[in-house]
Amino acid sequence: MRAMTIAEPGGPDVLAAADVPTPVRVGSEVLVRVVAAGVNPVDAKTRAGRGVSRAATAPVVPGFDFSGVVAESPYDAFPLKPGDEVFGMTAFPRGTGSYAEYVSVPALNLTRKPSVLSHAEAAAVPLAALTAWGAVVELTKAHEGQRVLVHAGAGGVGHFAVQFAAYFGAEVATTASARNAAWLASLGATTVIDYRNERFDEALDSLDVVIDAIGGDTGRRSLDVLRPGGSIVTLPSGSWASWREDAKTAGVRATDFWVVPDGGTLSVIARLITSGDVKVTADAVFPLERAADAHRLLEEGHVRGKVVLQVSDY
Repeated sequence: MRAMTIAEPGGPDVLAAADVPTPVRVGSEVLVRVVAAGVNPVDAKTRAGRGVSRAATAPVVPGFDFSGVVAESPYDAFPLKPGDEVFGMTAFPRGTGSYAEYVSVPALNLTRKPSVLSHAEAAAVPLAALTAWGAVVELTKAHEGQRVLVHAGAGGVGHFAVQFAAYFGAEVATTASARNAAWLASLGATTVIDYRNERFDEALDSLDVVIDAIGGDTGRRSLDVLRPGGSIVTLPSGSWASWREDAKTAGVRATDFWVVPDGGTLSVIARLITSGDVKVTADAVFPLERAADAHRLLEEGHVRGKVVLQVSDY
């Protein structure tokens, strides 16, 4: 099958098209023909030798999320049958990633694609939305009266985190560039702070929750805007070395979070998308062979929502 591979760590140009063996479906796995694949920051970090590169064996086929069509099911009466449209997450880095024509994934990793989304839009959902759901709903239990700050609200995880927090009744502030202010307000943010011209730690205080995908100085300053006993969720790309100790000193709770592929939760998110309560934004769609260009755009840091690869026609 056709795929994008990484033979050795490096810049975007190490992504190269290649013919690789089609994965063999075993046990309870589902073989899916990939129509579109999401591009995530962890993909770029893995390509560069960070991220989850320690668990990947070269040549690496990267990519965690996808949307596509069932090619083989585990057994005849399985609910998802050949021809059904699905979306979900791969078992990468232990297996083949989604920058490929086929993936074989555990049945619990996927669910039916919302009919209101194209495959390109659906591929923008799984990893980012499940990360946001885990941080906002499962860990910090967004609810009415809660005050939440989402850093990088215009990003893949951020634009879902803003919407989930607002859906469950929280008052949501977010940091973003001025060009994204109106869009984020339409997604439910009540306060949008232009990080280029305003310091969030001077504009906000006594918050209940911070969702931090940036880390570094931004993460440290985030501790100052939390009320005593408030919570900060630091995502894998956003942690800094002493974040646990710094949070304890500041009198706030801190936790990290790593996304867990979960078709059941993804089904709940799919219903919110179908009802119109959650919007999906795919900022740019590249053909599979231009994965390097997709990584360059992602690493420029000004993507609204997600970048997607079109792997095949539907």
